[in-house]
Formats: sequence, C-alpha cells, structure tokens
Amino acid sequence: MEAQLDPMKDDLPLMANTSHMLVKHYILDLDVDFKSKVIEGIIVLFFETGSRYRKTSSTGKEGRQSQFDDSCKMRASVPCHIPATNVSACSSKTEYNDFAACGKGKEDTSDKNGNHSNEEQASGISSSKNCCDIENHGNEDFLLVLDCCDLSVLKVEEVDVAAVSDIEKFTRSAKLSDVSKEPENLRNQIVHELVTLPADRWKEQLYYFTRCSQAPGCGELLFTAGTWSLEIRKSGVQTPTDFPHAIRIRYKTKPEGRSVAWTTDQSGRPCVYTIGSPINNRALFPCQEPPVALSTWQASVRTAAGFVVLMSGENSAEPVQLQEGILSWYYYVTMPMPASTFTIAVGCWQEVKQPSFTAAVQTNMELSLPSSQADFRWHEEMCGHVEYPCRFQNPAARLQAVIPYRVFAPMCLMECCEERLLQLIPQCLSAAYTTLGTHPFSRLDVLIVPSNFSSLGMASPHIIFLSQSVLPGGSHLCGTRLCHEIAHAWFGLAIGARDWTEEWLSEGFATFLEDIFWARAQQQLSHDEAKGQLELKALLRWRRLRDEVQNSEEELQVLRPKKESTGQLSESGACIVKHGLKAEKIFMQVHYLKGYFLLRSLARIIGEASYLASLRKFVHKFHGQLVLSQ
Repeated sequence: MEAQLDPMKDDLPLMANTSHMLVKHYILDLDVDFKSKVIEGIIVLFFETGSRYRKTSSTGKEGRQSQFDDSCKMRASVPCHIPATNVSACSSKTEYNDFAACGKGKEDTSDKNGNHSNEEQASGISSSKNCCDIENHGNEDFLLVLDCCDLSVLKVEEVDVAAVSDIEKFTRSAKLSDVSKEPENLRNQIVHELVTLPADRWKEQLYYFTRCSQAPGCGELLFTAGTWSLEIRKSGVQTPTDFPHAIRIRYKTKPEGRSVAWTTDQSGRPCVYTIGSPINNRALFPCQEPPVALSTWQASVRTAAGFVVLMSGENSAEPVQLQEGILSWYYYVTMPMPASTFTIAVGCWQEVKQPSFTAAVQTNMELSLPSSQADFRWHEEMCGHVEYPCRFQNPAARLQAVIPYRVFAPMCLMECCEERLLQLIPQCLSAAYTTLGTHPFSRLDVLIVPSNFSSLGMASPHIIFLSQSVLPGGSHLCGTRLCHEIAHAWFGLAIGARDWTEEWLSEGFATFLEDIFWARAQQQLSHDEAKGQLELKALLRWRRLRDEVQNSEEELQVLRPKKESTGQLSESGACIVKHGLKAEKIFMQVHYLKGYFLLRSLARIIGEASYLASLRKFVHKFHGQLVLSQ
C-alpha cells in the first residue's frame, strides 16, 4: 500500500481507505505503565462498508461488482501464523500521489508467506509496498488500511460478535430475513444493526459495543505494519462487504512515539498526555485519520493509584479500584468525531475546587442568566448531521449558559489557578453562549499541562489544555486564550474542516470570536473601551501578519494550499495533508490571522450584530458536519 515516502517530504499521508470501510466506533482498553513509558492493551473497531461498496440492489450484489475482473481468482491461502524467519516484504510500488490501495498491475514478488504474522513486530520492520485495490484487481485479497505509526502491533483478530448472549435481538429484524446463514454474514449484519441503532438507544448501544468487544476471537487476521499504516487482510476475502466488520487489535505504544509526551509536571511528578502532534493519534492507537471517518468511542484506562485520567469524554469519570493499587477510568463519546480529536492526559493532577461560598453564588448565576437571543426559531428545525444525541435538540441544553466545568493542575499551581482561572471560566462560557447559542458539548475540563507543551492552548471535545504561561499574564492573557479555546467547541470540533489544509476554518474563526467572547466576558467594559481594545488587537495582529508574510515561504501563507483539489480524495478515500509535517509551520500564525481579517472584514461590511446572527444560524445548520471554505 505505501509508496516510497520521501522522509524529507513535508506532506502528511492519511492512508486509511475510508471509501472502502468506515470505522463507526472504537473501544479502547488500555494500561498505562510509567516505568516502561508504554501504553498497552487492545482496541476494537466496528466498521460499516464504505460508501463506494454498499449494496445497491435487491440481488445483494455490490454496486461496483461489475467492475471486477471476470477472471479474478482467489490467490493461494496464507496461514495466519507464519514463522518470523519467513517474513519478507512485498516489492510492488505505487504512485505516492494516490494512496488508493492498488497494485498498478504488478505481481506480488514476495513468496507465498510474505505477510507478517501475529507475532510481535520488530521495531525495524520494513513497510509494505504492495497495494491491493479490489476495484482493479479482483484476484487480490481486500486490504483494510489503518493509519498507524510508532506502534508495536502484536495481534489482529476477527471478533465473534455472534457469540454474545442476547445478541440475537439484533438478528430478528425483518431486514435480516434474506441474510445468508453464513457466520461471517451474520456477524457483519449484527455489527450493522448495532452501529445504526437510533440515537435514543445510545445507552443500549454502548452496552452492546462493550459486550461485543469482550467476545472471543474467531480467527486471526494477517497484517503488515508499515511506516505510516497498518494493513490487514483475511485470506480469501476480496471485498469490503465480506471483510470482518469487528476486529480486535492488541498493541503497545513505543516510548518514542510522537502522539504522546512522557514527561514530568511542574511538581516533578510523572505524566503523559497527547500533545497535539502533527501526526495526530496514529502513534497512540491504530485508527482512520481522514476527517470523514467520524466515529464514537469508549475507553477504559488502568493506571496506578494516585494518578488521574482525564479524557475527551461526555462523562466525568470516577475511578474504580480493580485491585490494590490499580484504578480504572472509563469515558465515552456519543457524538461522532474524527479520531484526531481523541485526547488523554494521565498524571497526578489535583482538582482546583471552588470555595464553597463562591460556588454557591456561581450556581445561582448559572441558573439566572438570561439568554440574549430572543430568536431561537431555527432550533425547531431538524439537524443536518448523522443521528446522535444532539444538544441542539435538547431544550434543557439550549438554555444552559454555563456548562459544568472542572479545573485540574499540578499541586504547585493550584493556588494560582484558583485566583486567576476559576473565576474566568463561567464568564467566558456565558459570553460564548450569548454569542453562538447552545454549547455543543455537555461539560468541560481545563488542565494546566506540563511546561514542555509547545502552545498556549489546545481544545478537544470536553477538555482544554492550557499552558502555564497564561497564568502569570493576568486576567487578560488567560481570559483571551480561554475564549479562543472555548470557541473551538463550535469551530474546529462541532464544525470541522473536511480538508485539514483549510485550518483557517478553525483557527480564523476562533481568533475572531475570542475578541467577541472576551469583550462580553468583561462586563465592566464600556462600549468605547471594548471597541478600543478590539482596534488595538487588530493593529497588533496586522503587524504580526505583515512580519510573517515578509519572512516566511509564500506557499505556507496560502489559506487553501491544495487550491481546486481541496477536499478531493483518492479512490480509496486516502489523501494527504499538504505541508502537514513542515517543521516551521507549527510556529506560523498566518492561517489564524488571515482568517481573522477576512471574518473581521465581513463583519464590518454587514455589521457585527447581523454577522454574529448569521454565525449562530450557520452553527445550527452545520454542527456535527464537515465543511469546506465554499
């Protein structure tokens, strides 16, 4: 599958063939070991057949079946267990500019046992260069391709979801009357029924996802771990429809993996957290990284007592003691999100509590806050996203100006957080609600991350990372950064970019809205003072943008670097993030600033009040979806 990628090239490949199979749900069951600096466990993935291969006729034939080579033959079966001495890499090559799983007509020059077995992968394993595109090569086994990097994959197997007790309720539907009695078909149909349950049955859905993840395996799958991907196949299976739709992968991370940072906090205690790496989460778990792969997840994380696990999850997890000295933390998400938004932080974090009197006053303020938006008529419309338990359709959520929040920090920073941060969060949340309406997420954790964090902040579903650098700067620096990250709940998370090269859709909006939020959060400011503050910040940003444009590569300044091909995918669904690995790009703010000035210009043309009203309508129409600049 993988081309010979130039290590000096700065484009990030998203290899997953999402047009063939699309992950709908992940279950992670992990152990965090600070001594070895390894996270180890299993991940179970539940799939639907991709859009290009769904059945389109009553005959049960796939829509693209006619394109298969009539003379296709099943290649010789390869046993699941292959001695390590027989391991060899396939030598066929593909074009780098199309990550479709295709062999370009070249023969597989490996021997018949040229596939890595379910033995632990050596760290120096060579990447597979063979691509099997079932559309062009019907005589090849179908390859499931996942994004994966810096992981040791130990075992891949199909999950026998049909072995779960009471699962027969998902086989009684009328839609199953014509289903083949073959076990493979039955298992895949059970997964289909499970992933398509209506939103009001989400608790039942999560329960059966968990049960299925614990079901026995029913056959190991062949896999090859490459530089950027994990390729999985089942001998003799040539189509995505017939490929197992529930697979379990046992793996462990590597200490040098680039998705998480193993470090110590400001109090000298060990911790590990996702750092917003350019390669996202592929060195934390095998996944589908293209934004189109919107999925839900559940995660159970075990670690030594004394550590706190924070995660992007809808619930405020409480630890469960499994045995002496070992705690387990469980989180879940029911809103489909890209795998890149999954976030975890494990450390000796301390919760910064409100003084009891302040908390009581705050609770009263939350309940009595009036909404400045008299016109909520569009909330009566149906949402445009795939079905999930949506807060925009929940009357109580629509009136919640301040969502529940918690603050965590190392011990030595707790007093500073209590003085500077705690009082700002409700003000900023309320200002955001006044501006955009319904909070897309039900709760918020704010964590002061270790000093090696390279940014001022990072927003993920239900959790915000803040740098310690914002604390000494007084309420202004802390408040504006908090407002910026809160804005990402709407622009960047609830509404995502379909093409990651259009990052201005996230950062430009967040930069523009942080000013609006912060001006409203400072309730003591007069209109003229607020206007003067906005003009001063615009001047400083213009100077920064001017300096950056004069001192950086021109191609890195373009808001749409892929131009007319923005949003386009290969046949398999794979793509690249142009300049995604460019080292200097992480220090640039051109996408923030150009996007900010574009939106500021629009607001000045039609008037700020009218423009913000249009943004509220835009948020309601497009939340839960992916958009392009158009």
